[in-house]
Amino acid sequence: MNNKDFRIVVLAKQVPDTHNVGKDAMKEDGTINRAALPAIFNPDDLKALEMALACKDAISCVSTDVSVKVTIVTMGPSRAAEIIRESMFRGADDGIVISDKRFAGSDTLATSYALSMAVKKLGKIDLVFAGHQAIDGDTAQVGPQVAEKLEMPQLTYAEELISLNKEEIVIKRRLERGVEIVKAQLPTLVTVHSNAYDCRPRRAERVIMYKKAQIEEWTADDINPDFERLGMNGSPTKVKSIENVVLTSKENKIINNNESEINELMKELITTHII
Repeated sequence: MNNKDFRIVVLAKQVPDTHNVGKDAMKEDGTINRAALPAIFNPDDLKALEMALACKDAISCVSTDVSVKVTIVTMGPSRAAEIIRESMFRGADDGIVISDKRFAGSDTLATSYALSMAVKKLGKIDLVFAGHQAIDGDTAQVGPQVAEKLEMPQLTYAEELISLNKEEIVIKRRLERGVEIVKAQLPTLVTVHSNAYDCRPRRAERVIMYKKAQIEEWTADDINPDFERLGMNGSPTKVKSIENVVLTSKENKIINNNESEINELMKELITTHII
């Protein structure tokens, strides 16, 4: 890679559609039975892809002699290559699936370690994007943990790209009580909020070009990890159970405006998992 190359990585995940959780959604060992649920592109990661493509557009417009490349990295079964092709249909250049039975059962700590090792293998990287969180876990931990392992600064809750050059990025980030404009020197990692712009649609010519593209696949051996930090061995978090809570309107309850009845209602709502 020469000094005129600009490399962007997007960490993306193919996730089970959590709107369709059924009785077979969890295995006996506490891991998700992904075969029992339809797989989709994690929504926040699609937003991250759009911001990465916006960065590619921004750099290409101001520096026509710079080669900008957007690479998707995903960890999962071989079928996760589907989201890489989907990304290429929308503007990404290529992608890599890291897939190995030794990754099975990974929590956020083990996942972020594997992803960070894959990013390191790619060489010099200017920007890393990730969705704020995945709908199958909602932890919002993987992006920041990858940044720590890569020893990169991180910008979280990104909502909009303000400006970018080869030295720094400026974004608007969404906070609980408003927004703020922040700047970071490159390389840096950015997690993208669900309020960010929707990803651009597929382009017909790219679908024709990449619909049968061979996606590169790496095993655990390819990223040269400490194997004790992968999969179940590297995952201190264990899932006890998951359940599908269906809210139905079957009855009404009238309470008086007093503290004891309100407290009893809150206890009932918590006990029945409504809140």
